Parts: sequence; structure tokens; C-alpha cells
Amino acid sequence: MKVTIVTMDSHLSSAAARAHRSLSGLLPGVSLRVHAAAEWGDSPSALQACISDIEDADIVIASMLFMEDHYTPVLPALRARRERCDAMVCILSATEVTKLTRLGKFDMQAPQTGAMAFLKNLRGKHKDGEAGGSKATAGERQMKMLRRLPKILKFIPGTAQDVRAYFLCLQYWLSGSDANIGAMVHFLVDRYAAGPRAALKGLAKPPEPVEYPDVGLYHPRLAGSDRGSGMTRDLEALPSTATTGTRGTVGLLLMRSYLLAGNTAHYDGVITALEARGLRVIPAFAAGLDARPAIEAYHMKDGRSTVDALLSLTGFSLVGGPAYNDTKAAEDVLARLDVPYFASYPVEFQTLDQWGASDRGLLPVEATMMVAIPELDGSSGAMVFGGRGSAAKVACTGCSHRCTFDNSPDSHDMHSCIERADMLAARMGRLVDLRRTRRADKRVALVVFNFPPNAGNTGTAAFLSVFESLHNTMTMLKQQGYTVEVPETVDQLRRELIEGNAAAHGAMANVHT
Repeated sequence: MKVTIVTMDSHLSSAAARAHRSLSGLLPGVSLRVHAAAEWGDSPSALQACISDIEDADIVIASMLFMEDHYTPVLPALRARRERCDAMVCILSATEVTKLTRLGKFDMQAPQTGAMAFLKNLRGKHKDGEAGGSKATAGERQMKMLRRLPKILKFIPGTAQDVRAYFLCLQYWLSGSDANIGAMVHFLVDRYAAGPRAALKGLAKPPEPVEYPDVGLYHPRLAGSDRGSGMTRDLEALPSTATTGTRGTVGLLLMRSYLLAGNTAHYDGVITALEARGLRVIPAFAAGLDARPAIEAYHMKDGRSTVDALLSLTGFSLVGGPAYNDTKAAEDVLARLDVPYFASYPVEFQTLDQWGASDRGLLPVEATMMVAIPELDGSSGAMVFGGRGSAAKVACTGCSHRCTFDNSPDSHDMHSCIERADMLAARMGRLVDLRRTRRADKRVALVVFNFPPNAGNTGTAAFLSVFESLHNTMTMLKQQGYTVEVPETVDQLRRELIEGNAAAHGAMANVHT
């Protein structure tokens, strides 16, 4: 029996490989193949292999196919196979993909059933400002409902049982450890295997979805963690290496899906680099694509920041992820946190060696999702710190170290670039040092408008009182504790900057040294 998974999430490949090994003992003859849509742009053979596997798959699972470049190439194959396979599950994807779902009597292309109308009523009509309508807890509410639905639907006969299967698949996927990926495939085979494959039913009972923390902490050296995933809810459980840094504290934001998949080498490298520079590290995650619960639980206390800087390694916007972003919500939480915010990213839509060897660097989709959109939230310091490996030996040609990593033949695991992780840690260290430096000891540069240059235009911006603004700014800085010598009047400031000692040095501008 052939099961094919098609997804954007290449980081699930190694988790699926482990799931396949565990399944082989329970369900002899079941094969599991995972195809990552991110590979198709640079590898026509990878796309063709995916289409071939869809064409003869008995169960097809499609997830996270919301970008046209990802779902358009395989849409004809999915449509052609839909009626000829035992089951097709399409989740968290574009409408064109999602409506191809067919599980027993549950057909998303058929007229709406009573079960689906029932589910719509369960969703409620919360709006911002109403009870239960807070954006900050929207993801938490949805996950809670997702866990409740299968329990409710269990007691409704008919099509509702297949609707229940769909939501169970969502629950398995959103907690996508190798245990849950394997259990999801086992569940679908046990329920929907048809024809000669029906003999696989009842061989073993599929496990229920394993639940993991929706909000929590991660560390590669975490002892006693949930299911060996390096995850915990308890700040005190972090190893001493994470909490003994005396230089300052950096709050990290990580993607929960990578942690559950056991694909964390890119995070581990940054954590190690930060700790090596004497920084205390608080690596937090939240389920879904809203980082606010993690920030509020582990990077703030009593409404005040407990970190000196915030660093997102997710590669996405703070609230919303890759498909959209809620800039206003991000601005609100960052304003309350009131510390420098960096957003760095791993390359995943190409391999590290492809990125390093390319004159182009980031792909357009990466530049948009990982750089431009996070900058709308208020992030800075965009840089690559790691990325996806190829299916053999990875060569990170983007740095002088030429880091190499060995991948298993079928995996596309993430890796940290040693040089870039250290560069990122150095930047965060300087940000923390700056934040902890007394204002009187800080050096601040002010850049004054001067265009066209060398034509007597210093400080002459149209309709703007440049020297008045500069004088006000310098006065404010002095009042707030910075070491500033402020001329008594605006005219004196103008003369000191434009004329000053220029004539004495025979120069066209004031000379500092």
C-alpha cells in the first residue's frame, strides 16, 4: 500500500522516514513517501517524482500547499487521482487543494452536510473586543477546539465519523512528531484501506494523537523534556548553560513544527553561539503562527520585558506566518516589550549550497516572506543563519568555513552555518551591551540632510526645519542622560556645523579631527 505526502514542509522528511521505519513492523507492505514542494523550482526531476507517486498512491495527504508555485504543478495529478485512491486528505492549503479532500462519505466538493453545518455553529462568532474574541488567544482557542471536535463527533453517526477523521488528521499534523506522522498514516490505513489492501485493517490499533505543549521552551540539552523533544513548559527546567550568562538575556522565537519533527540543528547552532558569548538564552515557541503567547509567557513578566533583545529565528512575521501578517498586532506587543527586535531566517526554499553558490542569493519568495514582511512588524538585522541541506553532503558555500554536513539519503534536514551563527550571536551581543550601557557612555550619530552635496545645502530639506529639529533632538538627548554639548541657540548650532573651524583648516566643511 502506497502513501504519499505532498507538503511545503521539507523539514518533515526525516520525521516521516522515522515514522516509516516504525510503521513497517506494524503494517507490512505500507510505503510512505514525502515530497517537498520547495524543491520543485530547482529540480524538475523532484517534481516528476512527486507526480509519479501521486498517480499510483492509495492514500494522498496534501498539506501547506497555499502558494501557486507549489500547488499548481501537482493540481492536475491530485484531481486525476482523487476518485481512484482510497482516501485523499488536503489540509492547511489553498481552496483549490483543500476541496479535493475525500474521506469515505465526507466529500468537500459535495453539497454541505449536516455535520459541516454543525461544525460552523461550533466555531462561534467572536470578534475583537467581544468575550473570547482576543487576537492574542485566537490560536489557542482554535487548537482547543481542534482537540474537542473529534471527541464530540465520535458520538455522531454517518458522515460525521469521516469529518472526525479529517480533524484528527489536522490534530496529528499540527503536532507533527515522527510518532504523530506515523500514527496519522496508521489511522488512515486502518480506516480507509480498500480492496486487497483492506487486509491491513485491524492489524494494530492506531495511537491517539500525542499532545505537546502549545507554548513552551526548547533547549538541545534539556533533560526530562516532553517525549524527548527538548521541550518544556518550565523556565526553571532550562539547563544551566542557558541561564548562567551574565552579559544579558536574549529571547529567541522558534517554530514548534521544527522542534516536533526533531529537525533543530539550525536552532541548536545559534543557541550554542549565543551561550558561547556569555548570553543567557530563553528559546520559546508557540503553536500556530502567532508568537505573542510565547513572548508574553517567557519574555515578559508583569507587563515588563525580562529580556534585553528579541531574536526571531522562524523566518516569518511575528503574527500570521507566511500567508499573511498582522502588523498592528506585532507593533503592539513589540511596543510593550520595548527591546531591539531582530528577525533572521534559514533558507528553506533552496538548499544551503544552492544559496551560497548563487549570485541571486534569496529567492523572491524568501525575500518577501523572510525579510520584507517581518520588517513591516519592526524587525531589523535580516541575515541567513542556516538552512536546508541537500539529500547528500551539504556544502555551505556562503561562508569562509565551507561547513559540510552529512544528510541521510532521503532527508533534507536543517543545519546551522557556523560562521553566520557566530556573526548573528556577535550582533546580538553588541545590542545587549548597548542596551546595558549607561546613556552617558553611549555614542550616538545624527545624520543631517545634505543634498545635492558640496553646494551649500547642508540642513536644507524642503519644508523642514532641520536645524531646529536637530537642536530639539540634542536637547532631549541631554535631558535623558546622554553626554551632549548643546549650543545655546539654533543659529549657533548652524554656524558651528556649517562654518566652525573650516576656514582655519582651509576646508569646505567643519573639521572634527
